[in-house]
Amino acid sequence: MKRKVAQQRSNYKWKRKVLGLVLLGFCLGSLFLMQNRYSRVMTLASSLRVQKPKPKIAFLFIARNRLPLDVVWDAFFQGGENRFSVYVHSRPGFLFNKATTRSAYFLNRQVNDSIQVDWGEASMIEAERVLLRHALEDTDNKRFAFLSDSCVPLYNFSYIYNYIMSTSTSFVDSFADTKEGRYNPRMDPVIPVHNWRKGSQWVVLTRKHAEVVVKDDIVFPIFQLHCKRRSLPEFWRDRPLPADASKEHNCIPDEHYVQTLLAVSVFLSEDLGFIYRDQQEGLEAEITRRSLTHSSWDLSSSKDRERRGWHPVTYKFSDATPILIQSIKEIDNIYYETEYRREWCTSKGKPAPCFLFARKFTRPAALRLINTTALEL
Repeated sequence: MKRKVAQQRSNYKWKRKVLGLVLLGFCLGSLFLMQNRYSRVMTLASSLRVQKPKPKIAFLFIARNRLPLDVVWDAFFQGGENRFSVYVHSRPGFLFNKATTRSAYFLNRQVNDSIQVDWGEASMIEAERVLLRHALEDTDNKRFAFLSDSCVPLYNFSYIYNYIMSTSTSFVDSFADTKEGRYNPRMDPVIPVHNWRKGSQWVVLTRKHAEVVVKDDIVFPIFQLHCKRRSLPEFWRDRPLPADASKEHNCIPDEHYVQTLLAVSVFLSEDLGFIYRDQQEGLEAEITRRSLTHSSWDLSSSKDRERRGWHPVTYKFSDATPILIQSIKEIDNIYYETEYRREWCTSKGKPAPCFLFARKFTRPAALRLINTTALEL
């Protein structure tokens, strides 16, 4: 009897051990499955984070035909993939293919509805609006940088990307124009004289401000009507002879439009049938009032007659030295005489160079800069 009881106890202990081992195995298996599933979830989440598109800068080039400095930009864009997009406005019908560009980044990047652009005419503004319309179709484009076909980048892509994306403002060279008599009183009341601004057309816009430019159907028509370049003697053969050229308003639209648009807030009254001003400081308060593109306008000391007049200096092969580039990079403030304002340049709250791009460089000059590594691309 005792032997039978002992055997039953032994069997009971053995069953308890087996049951314990089964339970332990089940717990370990469940833990392993949970850990494996957790690991899969975390891997999936991590991959989704990696795949999330980064905000992009849309580089908007305004060119006559081809881009003579495409080799420079090709070196600049390498390594910045998925963080930029390229759009080019060239003359109607011009195509960027393997015969017209050496850079894959520009292949077929021309807009298909370009217009004929004349310097000093409102057509330049319309070309900018065409570029913005195309760039806004990509929702990942968050900044919109205008560049000419003679611009070079002064820093590598990462530096310029971080500089531009680190602030929520647009970069718009904008100051009160009180000297040159470009303002036409006929622009009032849509554009009052105290909102008349001047500056460089080479702006960098946030998506919000890009949409403002594209949707504008009030200020732009006023520019088309009343902001026109003075008739120059060399063009009189193509235009009616002005009665008194000295009384013409010498208005260059692309030097005023974006600046003035963001300074003016207007709305259309359907009831009264005319335009009222709605003075708000919202948009101008949202811009950093300086350009990121350097141009040299100090032509008074130049002995080269080609370098005097309406356009900034063109840098030729002999000008393109590391000393020139370094002198531009060292500019840390800009003084606006009409507003008695000095703009100290910052990035991420710290002192920083004012300019990320520079113009106007010929192709030989730009290639020389690359060969001397002055551009640090």
